[in-house]
Amino acid sequence: MERAGLNDLEAVIAIARRGSFRAAAIDLGMSTTALSHAIAKFEERLGVRLFNRTTRSVSVTDAGRLFVEQVGPALQNLQGALDAVRSQRETPSGTIRINAAPFAAREIISPLVIEFLRRYPDMNVDLVTEGRLVDVVADGFDLGVRVANLVPSDMITVSLGRAQRYAIVASPEYLKNHGRPRVPPDLLNHRCIRVRLPDGALFRWRFERDGEAIQIDPPGPIVLDEVTLARVAVAENIGIGCFMEQSVLADIKAKRFVRLLDDWTPPFPGLCLYYPGRRNPSAGLKAFLALARELASSSAPKLGNGIEN
Repeated sequence: MERAGLNDLEAVIAIARRGSFRAAAIDLGMSTTALSHAIAKFEERLGVRLFNRTTRSVSVTDAGRLFVEQVGPALQNLQGALDAVRSQRETPSGTIRINAAPFAAREIISPLVIEFLRRYPDMNVDLVTEGRLVDVVADGFDLGVRVANLVPSDMITVSLGRAQRYAIVASPEYLKNHGRPRVPPDLLNHRCIRVRLPDGALFRWRFERDGEAIQIDPPGPIVLDEVTLARVAVAENIGIGCFMEQSVLADIKAKRFVRLLDDWTPPFPGLCLYYPGRRNPSAGLKAFLALARELASSSAPKLGNGIEN
């Protein structure tokens, strides 16, 4: 039997991690058909099936599970060795894979990612947006970008410096017809746009003023799982919405939305990059982190001390 190539090993791990040939193919930068053919040939050479696949689902066989358990750590060690070699390059090159919440990706795309690509033209960035909080190590990412209090405690963090706020908004037409809430409990008598979190729970609205903290589970006529859809619902006068401030700031400035309960939504610690500890980060990763620190140090205002942990 001919020896397995690195591409074959990466393909198997990617499919097992993503649970989908289509998603794995996107990660690997190839077509789904090409990936399917490559895996079929690899299974033929091995003489064993690694995946059970139908038109609707993909599952790992017992042999495939054993393969992933044995090969996965070895492949990570190999990638670590490659990173160690690449870290000796004077000019950063290669690809950085980043996982971020959608609003976080919008925050970093222009000041950080685009600037990084301008400075280092030999680098590529693969930015994946997901609402759910993923394991960046298990899912093959170099970095994650999340609100600070969501970052796992065993990760190294780099503050991006800028504080975050929630914004409670409604359309002028909605307020004309239903009135304006003056304190958070008033929301219980309004129609609110509910958002379902990645874990299936409904997002509870959090408020704070003068040391008093309140959580509200408001009623609403619609439940959505995507911020842009919730924004459409507010624009269509369906009800009041709760968003990260930067998602609706343009609407507020243009007076399409009216901000509510502003004094009940104080700033809180903002976004940070996070990554696992590595002995030999690649030159590209070191350059990206250095640029993030540079931009964070020049941004204002900040909360806390902004110290890297």
